[in-house]
Amino acid sequence: MAQRAVWLISHEPGTPLCGTVRFSRRYPTVEKRAKVFNGASYVPIPEDDPFLKALLFELRLLDDDKDFMESRDSCSCINKTSIYGLPGGGGELWPVVAFQKNDMIYACVPLVEQTLSPRPPLISISGISQGFELLFGIQDFLYSGQKNDTELNTKLSQLPDLLLQACPFGTLLDANLQNSLDSINFISVQKHPQKQPAWKAGTYKGKPQVSISITEKVKSMQYDKQDVADTWQVDGAVTCKCDLEGIMPNVTISLSLPTNGSPLQDILVHPCVTSLDSAILTSSSIDAVDDSAFSGPYKFPFTPPLESFNLCYYTSQVPVPPILGFYQVKEEEVQLKITVNLKLHESVKNNFEFCEAHIPFYNRGPVTHVEYKVSFGQLEVFREKSLLIWIIGQKFPKSMEISLAGTVTFGAKSHKKQPFDQICIGGTAYLKLHFKILDYTLTGCYADQHSVQVFASGKPKISTNRKLISSDYYIWNSKAPAPVTYGSLLLVSNCFIDIHRLAYHPREVPWDGNHLLNCFSSRTCENLCILITH
Repeated sequence: MAQRAVWLISHEPGTPLCGTVRFSRRYPTVEKRAKVFNGASYVPIPEDDPFLKALLFELRLLDDDKDFMESRDSCSCINKTSIYGLPGGGGELWPVVAFQKNDMIYACVPLVEQTLSPRPPLISISGISQGFELLFGIQDFLYSGQKNDTELNTKLSQLPDLLLQACPFGTLLDANLQNSLDSINFISVQKHPQKQPAWKAGTYKGKPQVSISITEKVKSMQYDKQDVADTWQVDGAVTCKCDLEGIMPNVTISLSLPTNGSPLQDILVHPCVTSLDSAILTSSSIDAVDDSAFSGPYKFPFTPPLESFNLCYYTSQVPVPPILGFYQVKEEEVQLKITVNLKLHESVKNNFEFCEAHIPFYNRGPVTHVEYKVSFGQLEVFREKSLLIWIIGQKFPKSMEISLAGTVTFGAKSHKKQPFDQICIGGTAYLKLHFKILDYTLTGCYADQHSVQVFASGKPKISTNRKLISSDYYIWNSKAPAPVTYGSLLLVSNCFIDIHRLAYHPREVPWDGNHLLNCFSSRTCENLCILITH
């Protein structure tokens, strides 16, 4: 558990190098150990200038760096860990821990006590967590009470002596540099009391209570095409607010799943979490979901900050989307004939706070006349906006299926600004669903009040809630070309789909006799934009 080198770099856009190394420290004894442990895969620590250029390039912080680089910007290189690989002398320098905060880039290279080829799992490299702890400690020291550049420069000048105390020979002893500063008697700092971590700025006085909120957002792209798979994904966030007395109270929250729940993956936690089961850290959407996947309970012990915070984020590969639909548009002169069918899956809670289908018409004149028939709910027409809103309400009927059919007539385009979209040209059109379901999550994830453990004075009141919200839930006209994405569903106006993951594990999920969905769950990543013309 040691560091080979540490850097502090100020990001300075507009300068020749776009940055300056404000501080660096190398540990030759650790470097000798790295040569022994890494063997043929050893890559030496570069000089400051080559390291600065390579790191700014990897972080996309160079002024002239505007072009797409496959080695850095492809979806296979999406970084969710702040761990990077940089080109160095004779190979790739890895792992490099780096993150940016307040125009300062903090970086270090942990010692890996084994060969680097093949790359070992991050969870097995203890120096990485120590590196983060060291960099966060330096960050807290530099910016706690710092008011101007003069104070920052003073603290930077103190770092060499501080690291002799706090991190001798590259081994972290104390991440609180304030303690090291006091021990070597810096008079200018002795006047200030020791501060708590940035996420714990004070103490709470009052009635103890803990509130936990689980929010899941579901995205979907549906086409009703035999040769194009519908896609969907779930992203979740757990938000907590802990009003507890004491300087450092401890709380443990457990997230659970029902028997048929979908395992949580790609879990990212708040820095206040003190420890995690390795199965939680290694549960990834890159791996195919099977019976061996870890399905909880997911325990998070932590010391909470005063304010509301996101305890963790996660993704999940649920087997079906909550609402399946198809949308057809046929153009006849100045009229459009539209047909919409929606079906709520039987496993989904049929109790909405609201549910609406927005049907926009772009690149046309204003709506002059609408004839329609709905099997359920009501339709509102916004003529100048060329928009129909189908208000479904709070429940689907017992059949779980609803339909809308109608004819929309448009007037001539006027000089007044009409809705315009670069994707929806010709017959390319979509319907977008907006809905919210309270006391429900698509994965089944919930926080049991009785499993919450609080180690603080007083017995707190514990409250929990959960909800499912639609996000970018599109159903495209099946009779016209449509943009297609496999994975993350992010549309932008120039018809480019920014793809984060590509799923390829087929699974059959029958909705009825006419529909057979292909769900893709193991992931491969690449940038892709396809315009389907079938």
